[in-house]
Amino acid sequence: EVQLVESGGGLVQPGGSLRLSCAASGFTFSSYSFNWVRQAPGKGLEWVSFINNFGNTAYADSVKGRFTISRDNAKNTLYLQMASLKPEDTAVYYCEMTLSKRRGQGTQVTVSS
Repeated sequence: EVQLVESGGGLVQPGGSLRLSCAASGFTFSSYSFNWVRQAPGKGLEWVSFINNFGNTAYADSVKGRFTISRDNAKNTLYLQMASLKPEDTAVYYCEMTLSKRRGQGTQVTVSS
């Protein structure tokens, strides 16, 4: 069974940092591309970042230079390092398999003083 389990969210002050993790199981992790997407309160899903199986990455303009996506194929884990967080980054963050759009349950990130 394919499973994606996000963790690492929490409450952080503006300017702070968090690292999100997404533990994957039930498939050959190293062969797949992934997105991080987020959903702010009352809004639709927003694409944040992408990484393919070669390690190529892409970022939304809103997070470019602040967020870093990475993967550890040995640990079957996807990461999102977030720095210089802003209140507008507050959302539920999901890891998503790029082709199937399968997502985990999400992890809440709240940026507030």
